[in-house]
Amino acid sequence: MNAASRPERPVEERVADGDPRPKAVLEGPDIRRALTRIAHEILERTKGGHDVLLLGIQTRGVGLAQRLAGALREVEGRPVPWGSLDVTMYRDDLRLRPARALGRTELPPEGIDDKVVVLVDDVLFSGRTVRAALDALNDLGRPRAVQLAVLVDRGHRQLPIRPDYVGKNLPTSMRETVKVLLDENDGRDAVLLGPTLLDPTGPVPTGGAE
Repeated sequence: MNAASRPERPVEERVADGDPRPKAVLEGPDIRRALTRIAHEILERTKGGHDVLLLGIQTRGVGLAQRLAGALREVEGRPVPWGSLDVTMYRDDLRLRPARALGRTELPPEGIDDKVVVLVDDVLFSGRTVRAALDALNDLGRPRAVQLAVLVDRGHRQLPIRPDYVGKNLPTSMRETVKVLLDENDGRDAVLLGPTLLDPTGPVPTGGAE
């Protein structure tokens, strides 16, 4: 049984047993397989991926978007444009949380007008990051359609947002955090599940994307 299919013990049990360390629920090979599957699903849904533009949400969504672009190119034999999207200034929690460093928004020269934009992120949680990304897109152009690809969907949505492509559905409790590690940023590919403390500024646990 690999890490992707091995059931995780509830966080309460692990903490009670004195084992609060994060557990790997996906390792490098699992992540590669998930991205390959998502790439094929994108091609099938968009009828060959024509006019598809991948935009990775800062930070780790950018590395995932780049990898997906590579996987699409391997299948179709042509480059697929990709870029990065920083949503910091579009978030609705700026006044509630510590200051965040601004990332970079970089679009391909052709822009997003009339493109099928696939937003790419590492973890889907409350949905507020995706809402901010949609607001950011409104200031950048008018895509024909917008889709969402995430490596992990951990549930606990606060907004009516649902991904089009999911690497792994990972049911979690609000006392757990999901951390995605990528070789580009962290020197390792893995998805870690572990206990966390609730953030005193709100109901969203610290650590883990929204």
